[in-house]
Amino acid sequence: MASEAVKKILEAEALSDRKNADARRQRDDIISTASGKSSLAIQKKISEATAEAAKIRSKYDEKLKAYEKKSEAECSDRINKMRQLAEKNMNSAVDEIISRFF
Repeated sequence: MASEAVKKILEAEALSDRKNADARRQRDDIISTASGKSSLAIQKKISEATAEAAKIRSKYDEKLKAYEKKSEAECSDRINKMRQLAEKNMNSAVDEIISRFF
């Protein structure tokens, strides 16, 4: 009887070890699957964020080009006005010098 009790205890320990091993394997499988899914989810989010950033960057590049074009036109207009004023002032100065000396 004692040997039968020892045998049952050993069988129970072996069964317990198998169940623990199965539980560890299932745990590792679940962790591995979750890790893989989370990696894919992270990669997808990074890809989406990169695409969104590219769209935003493109919009700002377009706005920058429009602003540069507008600024260049305004600068050119102001330079032309200053040039005309400078020529007018120079002509007035020349006329004044001529009238004083001649």
